[in-house]
Amino acid sequence: MAATVGLAACASAEVPYAQGLTADIAVETIHHPNEVAAFYAANGNTVVWTGASNAENLRQLIRAVRLSERDGLTPQHYHLWILERARGGPADLYADWFISDVYLTLAAHLAHGKVDPNTIETTWNFEPDGLHGPDYMAAALAEGRVAESLADLSPHHEEYQRLREGLALYRAIASEGGWPSIGAGETLHPGDRAPRVAQLRARLEATGDLPIVDLDREFLSPTLAAAVERFQRRVGLNADGVVGAETLAQLNRSPEDRIDQLRVTLERWRWLPRDLGTRHLRVNIAGFQLEAWEGGQRVQVHDTIVGRTYRQTPVFSANMRYLIVNPWWEVPPSIAVQDKLPQFRRDPGVIAERGYVILDRNDEMVDPATINWNGVSASRFPYRIRQRPGPENALGRIKFMFPNVHNVYIHDTPSRELFESGQRDFSSGCIRVAQPFELAKWVLAGREDWPAETLGNTVESGTETRIDLNSLIPVHILYFTVVADEDVGFRFLHDIYGRDAAVLAALNVPPGETTGEAEGSE
Repeated sequence: MAATVGLAACASAEVPYAQGLTADIAVETIHHPNEVAAFYAANGNTVVWTGASNAENLRQLIRAVRLSERDGLTPQHYHLWILERARGGPADLYADWFISDVYLTLAAHLAHGKVDPNTIETTWNFEPDGLHGPDYMAAALAEGRVAESLADLSPHHEEYQRLREGLALYRAIASEGGWPSIGAGETLHPGDRAPRVAQLRARLEATGDLPIVDLDREFLSPTLAAAVERFQRRVGLNADGVVGAETLAQLNRSPEDRIDQLRVTLERWRWLPRDLGTRHLRVNIAGFQLEAWEGGQRVQVHDTIVGRTYRQTPVFSANMRYLIVNPWWEVPPSIAVQDKLPQFRRDPGVIAERGYVILDRNDEMVDPATINWNGVSASRFPYRIRQRPGPENALGRIKFMFPNVHNVYIHDTPSRELFESGQRDFSSGCIRVAQPFELAKWVLAGREDWPAETLGNTVESGTETRIDLNSLIPVHILYFTVVADEDVGFRFLHDIYGRDAAVLAALNVPPGETTGEAEGSE
């Protein structure tokens, strides 16, 4: 974490005290004392922000601080009032130190995020882009592009830019009074007539989902039902045009709630490196979706099933190295004890039906008919369980391997009916993917010796086969609760693991007042 000391401590570095502004900021906090001291030692303790000759630099910094609101940050956290007071004042080296610290702090937050991701996502292993703050600031000052240099640090991904537009949109709606709430009552169906339908109509008109026209406002018309369906798609509900309890709860979420979701998602994007890979995969846990990206374009989208709330899919990045067709499943010890042992106790017949093989501690096969499963200890489980390739195999017909400490991978599933559910947190942590062979074709695009026909023949053989990739494919397992969508503008997703609140709390306090603050820019 960045060092944090009182600004008065900088006096030990022979920063001269002045009157007025200096006296007011002496009790404030500086977050990058070593970087600031090194910067001024290198420039001979010359002021770069205060005094008439530096007015343009300070003007640009003030503008950049104000514009940080577009990124979901809080301008007041960057001592905007102090910058305003310093503008037009005399040269003041003590204040200059402080203002340089404001630049370095904002630069670090735009480049890497305000919140340390490791305080929220304990499995986080993404490497941030390098940024040496003092050198970057010196170049910006020399080139007269202070504001532009800070703007350049926020993510350039198109998704990030669209989320910023969404934040501006919902802030505009909030500033105009938001939208009306809908009272409690019976479920509303297409074709119904009721006073609450007028409230529903006004709610959807406020967000532009429904044109404002002089109609029978208490009638749930086909046009209004279509607007309800669009809204339901936006919030991940079954799009049936029926306003039941879940839809009503989402309709009554405030604009401020959506603003908070957007701010948190923007922050999560800032945690990522700029370069995710020319060809890469993104899995959004909260969105139950996998995307294949190539040359800056999304080329495939697949539904996914992710970990249950008590067996959460971790957030991390790793490189895909190979595929396995017709995989054996090595049942993890935790699943063997928690899931398979109770199952075998209830019905030992599933062992043969589903192709399980039981091994002892010497890796010798054991006839399951000789085992009294009710007498097997869960705390000292003596067996290893494997499942043969085949239609019942838990991994399906193919798995995509990107070795990682979590032993998490992407795989097919025999339970394809689960993809029909809207909220798909059913797995034990791994990622089950729909249409796995379409994904395999994309992954194997560089292997001319593995055309679709050969892949299909290998599947039919039933033999476990490993296929190494010609080049690594980065796989990024992410957690975003808002995504841009061509159909409905933005999709606001359920925070299935309850992680957004901690990010929001850390965003809402000034730097240095939370253990979630990101490190400095070294």
